[in-house]
Amino acid sequence: MKQNTSKEAAAISDADEQEIAAFIERVWSEDGLAERTLQAYRQDLEALARWLVGRGQSLRTARREDLSAFHGSQPVAVRSMARRQSAFRRFYASMARDQPGFEDPTLLIERPKTPRSLPKALAEREIEGLLHAPDVSTTLGLRDRAMLELMYASGLRVSELVELPLAALNTRQGVLRVTGKGGKDRLVPVGEVALEYIQTYLTQARPVLAKGRQPPALFLSKRGEGMTRQMFWTLVKRHAVSVGINSKRISPHVLRHSFATHLLNHGADLRALQMLLGHSALSTTQIYTLVAKEGLKRLHAQHHPRG
Repeated sequence: MKQNTSKEAAAISDADEQEIAAFIERVWSEDGLAERTLQAYRQDLEALARWLVGRGQSLRTARREDLSAFHGSQPVAVRSMARRQSAFRRFYASMARDQPGFEDPTLLIERPKTPRSLPKALAEREIEGLLHAPDVSTTLGLRDRAMLELMYASGLRVSELVELPLAALNTRQGVLRVTGKGGKDRLVPVGEVALEYIQTYLTQARPVLAKGRQPPALFLSKRGEGMTRQMFWTLVKRHAVSVGINSKRISPHVLRHSFATHLLNHGADLRALQMLLGHSALSTTQIYTLVAKEGLKRLHAQHHPRG
């Protein structure tokens, strides 16, 4: 038994190992998933990769019938099945985004019925504290403030934020041209406060970081290169902890969730929010109406005499 397990573990190809590692890094930095979830995703994908070897397949070449057979051969509880399918769907959706023409084998697999989790958003006062955390008297602090203000003002995905080219910003009109999922472009407003900090960053901080060169990225690291998702996640967490926000409640994506939730709380139209977020389907945006309703329920329970 031990010998078989060893062979199974060794059966994962280098290509599959690299695909899994790249995927885990992406969902960690973009979605801020908990370490426990990331570990579970890794184990699920490694188990699938080992099982596929017996069918002469790899993660990249797996077909829908392979995944269905895998689910049938290893029955688990509903929640574990939902997590496993979530890992596979995210993995293959990521692969499809990066490789035009790739056929996602999870598209026609039925989803298990489980309660839908709600996006986590910070309270408005917490967002204010986070935005004011960077020391804007320093070069890096000014850059961090500009990035946080823009993230919250425009609801960008982390990957969209760090990949913004300098040419994407139109300071005269106060808008950004953002390339989102599927290579789709959208125009998003920046907002007066965010635009003010970005302009200050462009005149005072970016030239220092660029060190006399002309890098294409809007936001630069201290080495004068474009920022990465990991760099932004690190600075978000550092500033959040500095103002008393529990690190377990913060991730770069929480700023995007907060942007959407706060807009709805202040009367934003759902269709307009869909366009701002770059969602292809309105059903994806509608989850934020549930977040807003949950917030109203808590407010009622806390302050109403009959709550």
